[in-house]
Amino acid sequence: MYANRQEAGRRLAGQLAPTAGEDVVVLGLPRGGVPVAFEVAAVLGAPLDVIVVRKLGVPFQPELAMGAIGEDGVRVDNPEVIDLAGISEAQVAEVERRERAELERRAGRFRRARVRLDLTGRTALIVDDGIATGSTARAACRVARAHGAERVVLAAPVGPPDVDQRFAGEVDEVVVTETPDWFHAVGQAYVDFAPTSDDEVVDLLARAVDRGGTAEPVAGGAGIEARHRDEDVDIPAGGVTLEGRLIRPEVESPVVVFAHGSGSSRHSPRNRLVASVLNDAGLGTLLFDLLSPVEELDRTNVFDIDLLAGRLVDVTTWLRGRLGERGPAIGYFGASTGAAAALWAAGHPGADVAAVVSRGGRPDLAGPRLGAVTAPTLLIVGDLDTAVLALNRDAQTQLRCESELALVAGATHLFEEPGTLQRVAELASDWFARHLGPTDLGPA
Repeated sequence: MYANRQEAGRRLAGQLAPTAGEDVVVLGLPRGGVPVAFEVAAVLGAPLDVIVVRKLGVPFQPELAMGAIGEDGVRVDNPEVIDLAGISEAQVAEVERRERAELERRAGRFRRARVRLDLTGRTALIVDDGIATGSTARAACRVARAHGAERVVLAAPVGPPDVDQRFAGEVDEVVVTETPDWFHAVGQAYVDFAPTSDDEVVDLLARAVDRGGTAEPVAGGAGIEARHRDEDVDIPAGGVTLEGRLIRPEVESPVVVFAHGSGSSRHSPRNRLVASVLNDAGLGTLLFDLLSPVEELDRTNVFDIDLLAGRLVDVTTWLRGRLGERGPAIGYFGASTGAAAALWAAGHPGADVAAVVSRGGRPDLAGPRLGAVTAPTLLIVGDLDTAVLALNRDAQTQLRCESELALVAGATHLFEEPGTLQRVAELASDWFARHLGPTDLGPA
């Protein structure tokens, strides 16, 4: 089902988008869960850390857990097992002493003197590459709670069909992308299930430390050698300064400019997921805020398509100055009302844009400009989003450029259903690859 842990993480992130607005810390279970958690943290714009736990096994039956330990002296006991096995406090203490030495060694190795992120009053989003027996995940959830987490969510790309029942009463929510009937082992769900090394964990954690601790998407699924050139940018447009993030896998990479909708920002988890897929395909991306913080206070600005399109034109002019007149091609990806702004801007006289993709867009709001769009345009709509689908079908008849209407099966307006946002990203990546010219795909 998954090519590797990176793909699994991006698909899982699509289901976890609703948690993006919470005070959430993404916690990867070392080692295999960390590449998955890295992708989730990148899409959610959340800080990434590891949750290092050790099971306390019964001395004469080590596989049977009588408790678990975490960092900062946290210990969670299983009194029922301790009583049934007749284990004394001295025996528990001896097992804890031995396991704590190993836990501290691993935590020190992974963090390299970085302190553990505080979970007090926050949502702990615990991520693994899959759930089999669930013993380690269960220990991690209990330790996160003991560390002060107000809410604990367990997430994984694959697990058994009864995973919800197994963790009933242990966590606030379980999110598992796939629960196949044939599931017996986590590795069954992956084409590439190579072991994750300590060095990879260290590298991913180091890369996730970025102003505020957020993670940036991994390049090419490699997990070690990041090829992305990324920077925070301030863009003058319409008399204000807009904040953005420009990522370019290579200097020659075509760049896709994102226009978000409905008043969201450059931190939109859905657009970040799509951007990460485009980056992995060798395309650059620019996510930016269409409005200044003051302008966002006036909700009428969110639906002022003329204003938003003007900002997009100004940003495109600024970007062309960065790329050079003979530089790589530029494309637009617009969502909801942002798609209307993208089409309006693409129809602007002298528009320097080579392709447009609309996700769940409102092209009707760009009606007067649709006939002026010359860039090849892909309209992506969920087949269950009937009202918006009708608007897109009507808009396509007004376009005079090359255009296609792509339906995503089982998707509603926000593409919240499992796998649907990933399908959007794949369709967009294919369209831009066809129309923006060659990209440096780099190593697979």
